[in-house]
Amino acid sequence: MSDLPFTLDQLRILKAIAAEGSFKRAADSLYVSQPAVSLQVQNLERQLDVPLFDRGGRRAQLTEAGYLLLNYGDRILSLCEETCRAIEDLQNLQGGTLIVGASQTTGTYLLPRMLGLFRQRYPDVAVQLHVHSTRRTAWSVANGQVDLAIIGGEVPPELQESLEIIPYAEDELALILPVFHPLARLSQIERDDLYKLQFIALDSQSTIRKVIDQVLTRCGIETRRLKIEMELNTIEAIKNAVQSGLGAAFVSISAIEKELQMEVLHRARIEGVVVNRTLSVIFNPNRYRSKAAEAFTQEILPQFSTCKPASASDKVEPLSEHHVPLETPLPHPSGT
Repeated sequence: MSDLPFTLDQLRILKAIAAEGSFKRAADSLYVSQPAVSLQVQNLERQLDVPLFDRGGRRAQLTEAGYLLLNYGDRILSLCEETCRAIEDLQNLQGGTLIVGASQTTGTYLLPRMLGLFRQRYPDVAVQLHVHSTRRTAWSVANGQVDLAIIGGEVPPELQESLEIIPYAEDELALILPVFHPLARLSQIERDDLYKLQFIALDSQSTIRKVIDQVLTRCGIETRRLKIEMELNTIEAIKNAVQSGLGAAFVSISAIEKELQMEVLHRARIEGVVVNRTLSVIFNPNRYRSKAAEAFTQEILPQFSTCKPASASDKVEPLSEHHVPLETPLPHPSGT
């Protein structure tokens, strides 16, 4: 068999250029000189006998052959990283890496507590948390770039057959009001009261906003009748705006625990309505499961779970010969 026409370093350089959009920024991100990057690309193009970049524009643009190599290169580099993690596992959690993915809300408010507990038990394991949209997170799990993830949205249809999707926890979407709002004096409000409020929400194109609207609709709340007076980019900005008296909002209960304890926000209960969404844990059963991922799955996940299979037939089969399904859930720390 002849030698391969590329090296792992060349694949890393190609990936960096595609991500950064220029040879110079790619060189800076890799801590090498720009001439060294250019030389590696020239060698790679000569060895493959195809151009990989269209050099006519200001931004480094991949050719069709460049995109093809980038796609395969990502998979090759991912397998190399997986191999390194498997070898590190031989040290029996005296090293290694745990990579966890999460969608925006769970990654901001839930995962830091979970990973903090894991780090207390396994301080020698390097921990990474990747927070992105549900779609991007699901693809990262499918591609082996992330060991497991906790998400609040729907897994893309094209990935539902290849991933294990386990209902994990019920996340309540709470209605929050300024503490001095007239409705804050009531123990419960009517559903029709919602349509009289001024709401603050995330941008209508954001994934979290779409998930919240879907959950509200399932609960019989007509989202078209809600008066959206202001759209902001983050949950934190929304909480601050509500606290300042600019309106009401629906946010995850996990995002407002501190504010409720400090009594700077009022959580309003709606008569006959509890707005819940299901968080899910997702795995790729065809990828290597590190000992760090197994420890996180068996020791940390059950402590925050609120979902339980309805029957024995609903239980998820082991994802590997070492995998143990989630134990009987313990109460969620937030009480939801």
